[in-house]
Amino acid sequence: MLYLFLSIILTSYLTLAFKVCEKYRVNIFQAIVFNYITCVITGSVVNGFFPINASNISTPWFRWAMVMGLLFVSIFTVIGITTQKMGVAVASVANKLSLIIPVVLSVYLYHESVKGWKLAGVILALVAVVFTCYQNAPTETSENERGQKWKYLLPVILFIGSGLLDSLINHVQQLYVTDTNRDAYLVTGFLSAAIIGSMILVGQYVTGKQQFSWKNLISGILIGIPNYFSIWCLVRFLKHSPWQSSASIPVNNMGIVLFSSVVAWLLFKERLSKLNWLGILLSLIAIYLIAFGDNI
Repeated sequence: MLYLFLSIILTSYLTLAFKVCEKYRVNIFQAIVFNYITCVITGSVVNGFFPINASNISTPWFRWAMVMGLLFVSIFTVIGITTQKMGVAVASVANKLSLIIPVVLSVYLYHESVKGWKLAGVILALVAVVFTCYQNAPTETSENERGQKWKYLLPVILFIGSGLLDSLINHVQQLYVTDTNRDAYLVTGFLSAAIIGSMILVGQYVTGKQQFSWKNLISGILIGIPNYFSIWCLVRFLKHSPWQSSASIPVNNMGIVLFSSVVAWLLFKERLSKLNWLGILLSLIAIYLIAFGDNI
């Protein structure tokens, strides 16, 4: 259970770190790129060697790892923007309730059964997302607010993107990933994200759209090391978990939603309405039903 608690704390730290980045005016995209470079270095140090070689390119999982890297950098950017624009609780719930998508795809791809209480959990989760993301509109809308209505699409994009990423990882692990190539697959995904992000960032440096700052690099390192170990702990928790993966992942997500929301409320004084708190409560119930609905 130690790996479970570490996974919850480290993953929650990532979402909360974006809030701190906003306070110190850290450029989110630069921090994310440096974060993935740090993940590659950290993974190589942990493994004792760089686990990627020329023979990996011809393997079936390699192209999926590259796609995973693209989703990594895209979704992490959306998480950062959502956290700053909508709050930690909204970003956390939209991200973690995306497990609904792998559940639905599992029914279609693997012919798994979702009925009864588990089906009720899927439906309840959709309601929870709406409640948690809902914010009371101001009586008088400023010009600045009118120009930022796009931000209400962020939780939806995050919800869909995270769900597709989880589905991709689950699908590739079932078909191609083994104990022998798991580290290479993981580091390849991080490397893909680092390369894609670096190419974009260098282009922005050249055109003058971005300026290098040491605080962005340091922030990326402080995010990257916990980011790698959050996945490292999750993998080991799933390996030694007393539950099946269909229950273990929701339990992990449940802890992240609760922990990150409460910490944001305590440390950052994020204001949550009664409807937002109801959404968080419903999200916990929904994830529980999805995880254990077959046993009720």
